[in-house]
Amino acid sequence: MSPKITADHLGRGAAIYVRQSTPGQLINHTESRRRQYDLADAARAAGFVDVMIIDEDLGRSGSGLESRPGFQKLVAAVCAGTVGAVYCIEASRLARNGRDWHHLIDLCALAGALVVDPDGVYDPRLLNDRLLLGLKGTMSEYELSLLRQRGIEARDGKARRGELRFTLPPGYCWNEAGRIEIDPDERVAGAIRMLFSKFRELGSARQVFLWARAAELSLPVVRRNLIACKILWQPPAYHTVIQVLQNPIYAGAYVFGRRGNRTRVVEGRARKTSGHKRERTEWNTLLRDNHEGYITWAEFEEHQRMLEENAHMQKRAARKAGRGGRALLTGLVRCGHCGRKMRVFYGMQSGHAHRYQCRGDDAHVGVGLCIGIGGIRVDRAVVAQMLEAVSARAVEAALLAADQAAAAGAEERAALERELEAARYDASLAARRYDLVEPEKRHVVRELEARWNTALERVAQIERRIAEAEARSSARPRVNRAALLGLAHDLSAAWNAPTADARTRQRLTRLLVEEVVIDLDDAAYEAVLRIHWIGGRHTELRVPRARTGRRADKAHPGAVEVVRKLSGHWPDHEISVTLNRMKCRSDNGETWTTVKVRLLRERLGLSDFDPTVPRPETLTADKAAKRLGISIPSVHRLIQRGILPATQLVPSAPWHIPMAALDTDAVQTGVNEIKARRPKNLIDYQRDETMLLPGL
Repeated sequence: MSPKITADHLGRGAAIYVRQSTPGQLINHTESRRRQYDLADAARAAGFVDVMIIDEDLGRSGSGLESRPGFQKLVAAVCAGTVGAVYCIEASRLARNGRDWHHLIDLCALAGALVVDPDGVYDPRLLNDRLLLGLKGTMSEYELSLLRQRGIEARDGKARRGELRFTLPPGYCWNEAGRIEIDPDERVAGAIRMLFSKFRELGSARQVFLWARAAELSLPVVRRNLIACKILWQPPAYHTVIQVLQNPIYAGAYVFGRRGNRTRVVEGRARKTSGHKRERTEWNTLLRDNHEGYITWAEFEEHQRMLEENAHMQKRAARKAGRGGRALLTGLVRCGHCGRKMRVFYGMQSGHAHRYQCRGDDAHVGVGLCIGIGGIRVDRAVVAQMLEAVSARAVEAALLAADQAAAAGAEERAALERELEAARYDASLAARRYDLVEPEKRHVVRELEARWNTALERVAQIERRIAEAEARSSARPRVNRAALLGLAHDLSAAWNAPTADARTRQRLTRLLVEEVVIDLDDAAYEAVLRIHWIGGRHTELRVPRARTGRRADKAHPGAVEVVRKLSGHWPDHEISVTLNRMKCRSDNGETWTTVKVRLLRERLGLSDFDPTVPRPETLTADKAAKRLGISIPSVHRLIQRGILPATQLVPSAPWHIPMAALDTDAVQTGVNEIKARRPKNLIDYQRDETMLLPGL
């Protein structure tokens, strides 16, 4: 026993710190772990009775970039004075970071604890031992940096030649010559080709996922642990589809380093996180045409552009994909004043016109809006230009549509047939295993028989799905090529057909139009449209803008007639509000005020409103809304639906609503339906606010 180990040290006990850097070392480097655990026997042989083994950091790096609960436990025990000696196989096991190493040495010196390794016993309070421990920690940190630098340089050099092997996505495998090749399993390769084909058809990763889930197809997924790597077939998942569409390996490119690490300071210590996406210019290696691809590189870039356009929630200046709203040019319109993307605003009810509006620099309060224009006229002008542009190739498009319709469902049936082939193989394998077992081993026979029955049930299930798919295909109406050719000569009828939904029209528009720049010509009161086509050509159009305030004389009378009809029934203030709501202007082109209405009424010799004159008990829309507990627009909807009786002397004038009508069953039913559509959290909030009112 070393003379440095005193009775005080033996009375406090020993701590055995066990650590290996990675999970792979835990499996492959078992001798190092065994040697570290054997230090407990060495501590007992030295006279320590209380031996504590700390092995919480197995599989954790000692570089200081990962949290180490075991090391923190060791530091806490040293500070508490319960440890007389710290045993480790070498300095690199305690720490690969100079800060942790010297911090531990300082604490051991303060607490009077020793540091013991197979080379000797060190007392940090002694100058020579302190110097030697410092050199060991420095050499350990330098060794780690040197090994890491050599390993990274060797890895990157091998990757630059395309020889570095890594786990390939489903659909590829490494051959004997160290090259990447398409998986010989037709079921795996067919599933990958099916995903790319469906994405080109549907134009959305989410739609591909929903289609695969509705068809109850299985997709290949790579599952890997420290020992084996294999393909598993699982139900469709959205991230599985996205990973296939975003991986450049499927385009025949050897890629390494698409994701990197980031280091940030957490509670005063560096913490490293991995898996962060890098830009293409930051990838370590990109070798195009390295192997056979499922798609070309041009198709891969087109897919990335489509995925980027589908990301509506991300703030980008690029155009966005169509999502099925009433506006045809959603995500394609750019402001001609500031260059920002214009947004689409819809009316509160279905059927209301939409509007393209540029919000300008809305990040700063008070800047104001930029420009805006009604969307119906703009959409019609762009549609007319598109139909004119494609009229020459309409016949070819009709024939292509007929061919695609005839081939609809072929990918699904092919995938089901490959799945059936794999299921039949599993069933035959289960049958062979069952036949090879001796009948006397009933405990084995029962299990193999159950597996065989499960495989047969899966075969029967897939056969039923194939029969259902064929039945749906037979029930689908056949394509009438003559009718398609007839529609090709009348594109407007095909475009405005009731069966053509908004999403289809938007997708067709994006095949032709890159973007539309809208500017306003105030002098001519027109909108200037610059259509940028996909092929690089440009077209400029001028669309007349709708002039606000224009009213038909019969439907909307003038100011004099309005004042004649409303005088005596409503105060001058309500009459001025009605005139302004009707967009009527005074003689000098200004809005109406209470004083202007009074002067006009006196000039016409009309009487003023007298509140003392008895009138039928009626309410306005805002007072009725307060009585019923709903909003004013909801009251207007009840009036439009004929549920709530009301009258107006002129359009846009205040409503006369009988007070007795509020208590009818029809009105109460309509009000309850409106309240039932409210969000639950709003109802709870209103209930809580009511409970907080004083006096209730």
